[in-house]
Amino acid sequence: MIRRDALDQLPVRSALPALRAALDGRGTAVLCAPPGTGKTTLVPLDLAGLTGEGPVRRVLVAEPRRIAARAAARRMAWLLGERVGEQVGFTVRGERRAGPRTAVEVVTTGVLLQRLQRDPELAGVDVVVLDECHERHLDADTSAAFLLDVRETLRPELRLVAASATTDAEGWARLLGGPEGAAPVVEAAGVSHPVGVVWAPPERPVRPAHGMRVDPALLAHVAAVVRRALREQTGDVLCFLPGVGEIGRVAGELAGVDAEVLQVHGRAPAEVQDAVLAGGSGVRRVVLATSVAESSLTVPGVRVVVDSGLARVPRTDHARGLSALTTVRASRAAGRQRAGRAGREAPGVVYRCWPEGEDGRLPAFPDPEIKVADLTAFALQSACWGDPTAGGLALLDAPPAGALAAAREVLTAIGAVDGAGRATGRGVRMARIGLHPRLARALLDGAPEVGVRRAAEVVALLSEEPPRAYGDDLAAAWRTARRGGDAYGARWRQEARRLAAAAGEPSSGSGAGGRGGSAADAGAGGGRTGGGGGAAAASEDAVAGLIAALAFPERVARGRGAGSFLMASGTGADVAGAGTGAQAGWGHRAGSAGDGGGSRLRDAGWLAVAVADRPVAAVSARVRLAAVIDEETACAAARALYSSGEEVRWSDGDVVARSVTRLGAIELAARPLAAPDPGLLREAVVSGLRREGFGLLRWPAAATSLRQRMAFLYRELGAPWPDVSDAALLERVEEWLGVELGRARRRADLARVDAGQALGRLLPWASGDAARFDELAPERIEVPSGSRVRVDYGGEQPVLAVKLQELFGLQESPRVAGGRVPVLVHLLSPAGRPAAVTADLASFWRDGYRSVRAELRGRYPKHPWPEDPSAAEPTRHTSARLKRG
Repeated sequence: MIRRDALDQLPVRSALPALRAALDGRGTAVLCAPPGTGKTTLVPLDLAGLTGEGPVRRVLVAEPRRIAARAAARRMAWLLGERVGEQVGFTVRGERRAGPRTAVEVVTTGVLLQRLQRDPELAGVDVVVLDECHERHLDADTSAAFLLDVRETLRPELRLVAASATTDAEGWARLLGGPEGAAPVVEAAGVSHPVGVVWAPPERPVRPAHGMRVDPALLAHVAAVVRRALREQTGDVLCFLPGVGEIGRVAGELAGVDAEVLQVHGRAPAEVQDAVLAGGSGVRRVVLATSVAESSLTVPGVRVVVDSGLARVPRTDHARGLSALTTVRASRAAGRQRAGRAGREAPGVVYRCWPEGEDGRLPAFPDPEIKVADLTAFALQSACWGDPTAGGLALLDAPPAGALAAAREVLTAIGAVDGAGRATGRGVRMARIGLHPRLARALLDGAPEVGVRRAAEVVALLSEEPPRAYGDDLAAAWRTARRGGDAYGARWRQEARRLAAAAGEPSSGSGAGGRGGSAADAGAGGGRTGGGGGAAAASEDAVAGLIAALAFPERVARGRGAGSFLMASGTGADVAGAGTGAQAGWGHRAGSAGDGGGSRLRDAGWLAVAVADRPVAAVSARVRLAAVIDEETACAAARALYSSGEEVRWSDGDVVARSVTRLGAIELAARPLAAPDPGLLREAVVSGLRREGFGLLRWPAAATSLRQRMAFLYRELGAPWPDVSDAALLERVEEWLGVELGRARRRADLARVDAGQALGRLLPWASGDAARFDELAPERIEVPSGSRVRVDYGGEQPVLAVKLQELFGLQESPRVAGGRVPVLVHLLSPAGRPAAVTADLASFWRDGYRSVRAELRGRYPKHPWPEDPSAAEPTRHTSARLKRG
């Protein structure tokens, strides 16, 4: 029996007529409804006609998380007085509860994508509701783009609703409206209960979160704030933490509190999730949750929220081929969502574990996942949809070009797309498995080598990272999962069964298997077990290593000693307790009993790294999950990275010429080359000049002077005088240094090259202007005394440093560059010290000489100091010598 009293109390009911009218008129609408109004539960029931109003339709509701999908289905079934699976059902990965009577089906956005790829028309579905679209998950954005494409080309009658508590309503309205103009925006008023704010920052500074690490001092503080909230407030407490590890740590800190401590996250058992969402039974509760509890879910009884202020989001380091979750400061929008949990049923309080002054500096909204996440799965979905570039998809934010290009490289390497970016038959099969393409590749290529069941079990471990207690060693974690009776083990077994069934399907398209792969899959499939003798004979270590290497070939790594490794991608990697990892204060995963944990990985010659991240300020990545392999397995799994050939390069200040065999950045073997290719030698020498500069050449004083004079003429007169800056010389290096480059074999050869002789080749000989070089930029100028004094062209203006007495009688300052530029005269005392500086000698004789004469003639009485220097005889000698002469 329908619970009318509960339905009538949901505030969103007042917005239903406007929503129905919008869908009848335009077919699309944006629904903005605050938390607790019933948008997730009443709206789908109403649109399906299950509340007695309107025609009966089939409605598909897409939620970003499995926990939200199950909870929404249970709530709607309860409102109808039914069990889940009758008129309301749900489907999440590995679990489906729906039947022939199901009119409202709640699915995750990942499941929706799979359905769209298999059946783009969504036959039998009348309405799709994209719930919590403000979270901007990549699958949700992609689903919206595909659905809009379906409406435009296949089913214009398909109705589409974007629903959220807080969203960019205008942006979604423009997106859903298309060329006809913005879609209608329907807003529902909520029942607003006031939520007070208590600022509760730590008393002492804590280290900022980086990577997956959160300062234990902050977690201890959060636990203390929970205890404080229990003392000061009534009702249940909902505490937001970034991840499962932090939830476990705070749960340990809360041992002994007078309340039931529950943990809610994506990995929690379904029965635990159900118990939390069903409400308490008179015992006060503390619910420790990740961001899954920000929206979609109402946790009954909560009057207090404790917010750590942290969130865990995906980030990808494309330069190093590393993608992982990382801990960031939660946005202000997330903070509002979290605080709202305390006011869903009555007035509440939120305790925020950061200073009030920092709140305004937090990001306004979380980054859209499409901007920061690994786009390999998105690129494959787009290719399978028939839009390899994703340029035709209606997206709120375009995917970054660099990230999309990196994703296509991966897909090409594993044979999922062809040279034009179109999905191959193998790629279509990968997409339908419902895994990241890397893991799908490992499953399809590994199954023929090690057996379907074992490949599926290892891939299931990689698809959801095992708990930290399972250790760093993938093979040991596999054994622990098989033995364990924990919640993770149950989910792992279910996923392994699903993957085994998927891998056992008949192959379609090209290159579906390992050794049977097509040319497009060269380097992507095949390999070996590492133990010889086929699947039955392979050890568990070899199986785990092969599957991990197939999934992440660029992360096969060779040991460098003391737990340090070099991955084929060129990134260093440290096992827990080694190198920069320990120095940076990383936490580590404890090894499982009897399996050695991380210690066994530290001593391995080769690893297949499955999970790694690179903390801030760390030189190397940190290995979080890996398997021991041998060199043969590494080369087989990553053979696309295998190369062999001559390598002539500038290294450590000299030319190194070798024949080298590499696996990516890992050097497998090398021997000196007796007669390297001359072209490669020249390139290496030029590379050395670029890296270390022209100081590698010999620069006698004449060469330095020549370069300065050439630079002066280029600066003052321009062409045909050459630019002799480092950048310009590198561009013309073959022109002026070509002969010497042809003879250079090592650094010592460059050191014998006279740079001045080589630079002379750049003078404009062909035009005849070179003949005027000494006239326009003379190396020396003859002064009245008869001395030929060197001109310094090293500064902005040429400088002539000469003793004052040698210029007696000279009326004008010397000029160069055809008379265009006056020389800056440094007038020196008889001791050679600067006495005055002038570019206008006539003015100096007239105005400045008297003060210099008064200051210096007493100090240097043996030298002439005439009253009228412009008429005096210049000299290099003292007065006495002049008289003798």
